[in-house]
Amino acid sequence: MELSKKMQDAINDQIKEEMASAYIYLSMAAYFESLNLGGFAAWMVKQSQEELNHAMKFYAFVHERGGRVVFQVLEQPPTDFDGPIDVFAKTLAHEQFITGRIHDLYAMAVEEKDYASLSLLQWFVDEQVEEEETAGGILETLKMIGAKGQALFMLDRQLAARQ
Repeated sequence: MELSKKMQDAINDQIKEEMASAYIYLSMAAYFESLNLGGFAAWMVKQSQEELNHAMKFYAFVHERGGRVVFQVLEQPPTDFDGPIDVFAKTLAHEQFITGRIHDLYAMAVEEKDYASLSLLQWFVDEQVEEEETAGGILETLKMIGAKGQALFMLDRQLAARQ
């Protein structure tokens, strides 16, 4: 069964959002580099790469289903933040936004009885649970330790170890 035009357009929109996520996280990495927080920066670079992988997963799926990927314009990501807590608060909010989009795609696939899309989207539903948990956990740790001092540098070192 070929991908419907409606689902193709919605997935193309999601590809844009995944690419925008990568762009946002890379901007956050650059911000952390400017603060000499290389571990935070490395974590965000890996997060950016993960978002690009998500976009490519959707890209391949559209082509596998006989559809066409049409790229859209990305907006400039934010470049200034009010410290690590602000960055991770924005990261969590962004992941919650993406979760909502994935849920909307899932609901559309249910409505269309598009079982192949449901299979793909279930992976993303599960992935978003992990994304929100991770961002939320780092945010809570930052709130506990504050944005300065030895504990921040220990967390920086821990984040640098992300695989």
